[in-house]
Amino acid sequence: MGADQIRRWESGALAHAVSDPFGQGPLPWLRGSENYFDDTGHVVPWYADPNLGSGSQGNHAGYGHHGGSAGSGGTRTADDVRRQIKGFASTGAVAPGEAIDFHVTVDPPQQFSVDIYRIGHYGGDGARKIITSPRLSGIVQPPPLAADRTVSCHHWWLSWRLQIPEFWALGAYVAVLTTVDGYRSHIPFTVRDSHPADLLLLLPDITWQAYNLYPEDGHTGASLYHAWDEQGRLLGEQDAATTVSFDRPYAGAGLPLHVGHAYDFIRWAERYGYDLAYADTRDLHAGRVDPSRYRGLVFPGHDEYWSVPMRRTVEAARDGGTSLVFLSANTMYWQVELGPSASGVPDRLLTCRKRRGPGRPALWREVDRPEQQLLGIQYAGRVPEPRPLVVRNADHWLWEATGATEGDEIEGLVAGEADRYFPRTALPDHQDRILLAHSPYRDLDNSRRHQETSLYRAPSGALVFASGTFAWSPALDRPGHVDPRIQRATANLLDRICKRD
Repeated sequence: MGADQIRRWESGALAHAVSDPFGQGPLPWLRGSENYFDDTGHVVPWYADPNLGSGSQGNHAGYGHHGGSAGSGGTRTADDVRRQIKGFASTGAVAPGEAIDFHVTVDPPQQFSVDIYRIGHYGGDGARKIITSPRLSGIVQPPPLAADRTVSCHHWWLSWRLQIPEFWALGAYVAVLTTVDGYRSHIPFTVRDSHPADLLLLLPDITWQAYNLYPEDGHTGASLYHAWDEQGRLLGEQDAATTVSFDRPYAGAGLPLHVGHAYDFIRWAERYGYDLAYADTRDLHAGRVDPSRYRGLVFPGHDEYWSVPMRRTVEAARDGGTSLVFLSANTMYWQVELGPSASGVPDRLLTCRKRRGPGRPALWREVDRPEQQLLGIQYAGRVPEPRPLVVRNADHWLWEATGATEGDEIEGLVAGEADRYFPRTALPDHQDRILLAHSPYRDLDNSRRHQETSLYRAPSGALVFASGTFAWSPALDRPGHVDPRIQRATANLLDRICKRD
């Protein structure tokens, strides 16, 4: 396969990564030497450290040192053209005592193993290996099925069933699949429970799937953003899927675009001992979340796609006194529906018509329920180059002990996408409200725009915080992006929500 063809099918992930410097990572615990072609045709490293094995990085929870059978070159990432090893899970979130099924394809057929990692601080490692599967027999599964741009692998045979022990900690997990000849891929999943905690972390698996272009093969794959034409060229939203399936792997390395936002927050929050419970946004949609069990709901990453039940539950949570923390931008932008798979398994199909077809528009603000009525601000647009976040109202308790003063510029904190207050859009009911940043930037047309960070107190007493930028979570615990002022401000917010002294 020539470089032009490789560049073509690699461009799927790049379609978003190039406009969002925090899209794919890097994830400090996920290190390897894989490369991709950028949109100029240059080879650039995909992961944080292209010098794996140089001895300078340590073990990093043992990750990247698995699969010695691959020889001195270590493991290599599987791709969506050759499908050396790819897989998906039967469910996004699973409770202790329940089982999760993994469906895996291996080409050429050979044995493989699954290492299960839990994301956390772990002394700076970023993850810990929990178990390793026995050696499993890998087969070549049938090609993905596609109908009206909807790609599904629901017909793949079961490869491994994992019974989650009762004693496993709740959290974000990653199954790392490795073939005997050293190819590797990933499957994220969540271990959840309904026990009370100070904070419930909601992993945005619905938005992750909206961006999933699997398979990135220049032929079959489709997301809610892109599909391919007969010449293997990447098409835009007008030709993309309107329904995508959870019954398929994630493209490329098998980790969703933007997954790093959630992992950044998890590592930081667990380091400082916050009492966290975990769930997926599909749990929120399906009514498996009781907000009254938590002091706050935390949305740590890019969370763009919301169903009506999700919004209804979160608004009821706020009105019942549960605080809300939105650490990214462009939250709750598109309204979506979830439906069952062909075999009747609920919430395996995600539908968003965007602006196509008859019926109501799919933007929340176009169905007369703008995001600002929940968040206090709403999506304003993309930020082509990272810009400083400019502190406003520095005497507010959020900025206490951060060292930030009025007008201070926190470099690189407005990035990816930005939110702001829209004066002509109704605000939510509130006791008090404040904007904590006002940051100028230029958009893709070189027009002057600004970003804002919002905090308000609902009549119930619940606090609702919206960072208004993609770069807030990376500032908590991502190498090269950490900012102590953002760490302290986030702690001030969560401590107040958790009622710590």
